[in-house]
Amino acid sequence: MIAVSEALQLVRAQVRDYGTEEVELIQSTGRILMQDIVADRAYPPFNRVTMDGIAINSNAFSAGKRSFKIEGVQAAGQPQQTLIDTENCLEVMTGAMLPSKSDAVIPYEQCEIVNGIATVNLDEISTLQNVHLEGTDSKQGDILVTAGHKITSAIIGLIAASGLSKVVVKRLPKVAVCATGDELVEVDEQPLPHQIRQSNSYMLVAALQAEVIHAQRYHLRDDPQVMFEELTTITNYYDVVLLSGAVSKGKFDHLPNVLNRLNMETIFHGIAQRPGKPFLFGKLPNEVLIFGFPGNPASTFVCYQLYFKTWLHQSLGISLPFMKAFLSKPFSFKPNLTLHALVTLSYNEGKLLATPVETSTSGDMVSLALAQGILSLPAERNEFSTDEAFDLQLV
Repeated sequence: MIAVSEALQLVRAQVRDYGTEEVELIQSTGRILMQDIVADRAYPPFNRVTMDGIAINSNAFSAGKRSFKIEGVQAAGQPQQTLIDTENCLEVMTGAMLPSKSDAVIPYEQCEIVNGIATVNLDEISTLQNVHLEGTDSKQGDILVTAGHKITSAIIGLIAASGLSKVVVKRLPKVAVCATGDELVEVDEQPLPHQIRQSNSYMLVAALQAEVIHAQRYHLRDDPQVMFEELTTITNYYDVVLLSGAVSKGKFDHLPNVLNRLNMETIFHGIAQRPGKPFLFGKLPNEVLIFGFPGNPASTFVCYQLYFKTWLHQSLGISLPFMKAFLSKPFSFKPNLTLHALVTLSYNEGKLLATPVETSTSGDMVSLALAQGILSLPAERNEFSTDEAFDLQLV
């Protein structure tokens, strides 16, 4: 077995660049932008009214005028109108162009309109009040977003405002999720007393969806030849294969031998950690990566979060946040293994506190569902106090 730090180093050494692709803008949320977004016009593209009200010429107000005859209405989306008489006003709507020869907007709440005359109930105003000036957000040709950013809904708004219906993003790896074991049945089946429903594969597919990866699920039976044939087909199409189960040393754990038949280079098989000690990581001759997670739900979950997610984010150029948390109470763990404790999180006096989730075994899915993070406690210790912060990864 190797140490957690060495395993992470070996996983990071296998980062991949899968190139780029152009996708529809509305499909790009969560993807990694691979082009600079350049403003094709100033923003706002005109002096924009920011309040419903009246537009006046401030010189008339400064000269003592408080009542203004309404010449008409400037609505949003209409061509710019002109204030014919600077001692009059135009009603204006939010988002409209500021009428020519006007330079201030008085909200309806601060004036009274009777018989086509607007009387302003203010003692003073300022020039260009309630006006969003042309080009104050960005000028034509400005770079609004640089390549490398993860696309959020706000960034999509900027891209749309720049007139792009498609955008270049990093291509995501094609991922297959394979559950193993004859004891597994589908979720809509009634299991027999000796069977269980598939859950790990659904958990992994759901986790991948959060990364905008739409993975395909497979079920590999405990038959070495059938497993070999199915994996041959799968590994000729996908970039990465996530396997759940059959990587330990049981009589029916056929995967290591099957993967050897596929000429996989075993980068490591076994980490000094709990859960997930039998975790297997390897590479096929066609560069397809194999992540072999132990079948217990907590083992699958922890290995996905700590190793696959680290690999994926580094391949995409995303930095995982480096976080630490304090234990909420002293904790003991005697085996000479790194413990990846599933924890709930809280704050107390500005400190982030982690409380280990009480669990019966690594197969306890109920406690797994409560976890908000994974706190990694180093192998060379048995006792852990509340005075020291430890590495935390949110889940």
